[in-house]
Amino acid sequence: MKKKLNKIAKDTNLFLLNFLSKQRKTDLLNPIKYGLLPGGKKIRSKLIIDVGKIFNLNYNNLIKIGAAVECIHAYSLIHDDLPCMDNDTMRRGKLSTHKKFGESTAILAGNSLLTLAFEILSHKSLKIENNLKIKLINLISECSGHSGIAGGQYLDLNFEHKKIPLNKIIQMQIKKTGKLFSFCCMAPIIISKKKKYLKKFNLLGSEIGLLFQIADDLIDFSGSTKNVGKKTKKDLKKGKATLIGLLGYKNTIKYAEKLRLNIFYKLNIFGNRSNDLKNTIKYILERKK
Repeated sequence: MKKKLNKIAKDTNLFLLNFLSKQRKTDLLNPIKYGLLPGGKKIRSKLIIDVGKIFNLNYNNLIKIGAAVECIHAYSLIHDDLPCMDNDTMRRGKLSTHKKFGESTAILAGNSLLTLAFEILSHKSLKIENNLKIKLINLISECSGHSGIAGGQYLDLNFEHKKIPLNKIIQMQIKKTGKLFSFCCMAPIIISKKKKYLKKFNLLGSEIGLLFQIADDLIDFSGSTKNVGKKTKKDLKKGKATLIGLLGYKNTIKYAEKLRLNIFYKLNIFGNRSNDLKNTIKYILERKK
């Protein structure tokens, strides 16, 4: 699993470095690269590759779509770490972007990463039809905005120190994390033109994203700052609305395992072609950082 993740991470980073090298040189390029490279597990990119494998899609195109997703993800992390948001000083084992470059520069670097994703998806190097590029840009915009990441972050902040019911926590976490995972699962379907699978993989992506967020919360609860590369036990201190806070640690593990089994059941119709995707989902739940 690590070997496959490392290859995808290497290929994604190489594409991003090459793409950025052809950009006009500005003072924001350094903070953009700092927030984007080289860290991160590239799990979202791996999901795109895994779903693409089910439908026998071109690897290089999928890497480019994954690179756009990593830009969106990096933008969300830079903004998430800001003092007005979660106020985190460490990210991926190093200083958060705003601690390294200042708050205003971090905001602008995050904004630039958001638009960089659109540049990548509309670029001539992505060898798909223009109408499919438009569909991808439309979908990733929706998943990143007020009905996706931004809306989920708003709810996450608004729910602090409040008693929130289970369905509301799940809705918040699907927006904050699951929506971008939905894009990762739907993008290969869009370029394969297999419309009948769109709804299925939209739901699967949301569930995989929810599983990822639950795993993140479990790591925050039980992990160490040294191993994770960022401060842990933050959720409890900040009064975050999490499944652990509502159900308890052990019951949250049971909930996550039940969710994983349900996802696997839905993937069984694809036989061995879904094995890589299943292994990635298993890794998401079992990872330690």
